Order: sequence, then structure tokens, then C-alpha cells
Amino acid sequence: MYASTFIFKAGQYDDEFHRLDAQIAEAARAMPGYLGEETWENAQTGLIQNVYYWESEQALLQLIQHPTHLEAKSKQSRWLDGYRVVISKVLREYGDGALAMQAATAAK
Repeated sequence: MYASTFIFKAGQYDDEFHRLDAQIAEAARAMPGYLGEETWENAQTGLIQNVYYWESEQALLQLIQHPTHLEAKSKQSRWLDGYRVVISKVLREYGDGALAMQAATAAK
């Protein structure tokens, strides 16, 4: 499993941002290999994290190369006060079972 974590600080959003953001999320959820997503916000720093989970690196690359994603990336400075992306290979996942497969159930 792979995780792509988009970490950013919000700036001024407009209608185009919301449209592209919704289209990217819809495209990701429709892609083979998409497992789910989670969003986190740190109120102290103002940072937001969107984490998408993927079966494979190839599945993740589909989103990275998607035309809507590329369009939003080219315009990000209009809406964000900085960002970074972390691509990770997940070696293992475990817990007490209460939250097991939380990411995968989001995709269903």
C-alpha cells in the first residue's frame, strides 16, 4: 500500500479552487487502486493534510498525472500559502481492530 500526503496551508479559496478540488477527489475515488482517504488539520499551525491510500505506486501515479490534478497544481499559488507532498510506501498497518481498514471503507 502507498500513501500520498498533501500537506498545505490554506490561503484564499475561490469557486475555481472548490471546483477543481471536488473534481480531483471524484477522479481519485473512481480510479482502480484507490483505497480511501483521511483529512487532518492542525489548528495551532494551520496546516491541513489530505492522505490518499493506494494499492500500488502505479495507482497513485494515475492521480498525479490526471489533467485536473495537473491544472490545480499549476495554479496552487493562487489558493495556498505553501505545500509539500510526501509519498510513502506503507510497510504495515495494525491496531486494536476498532479502526481497521478505515481507509478502505471510505472507498466503498
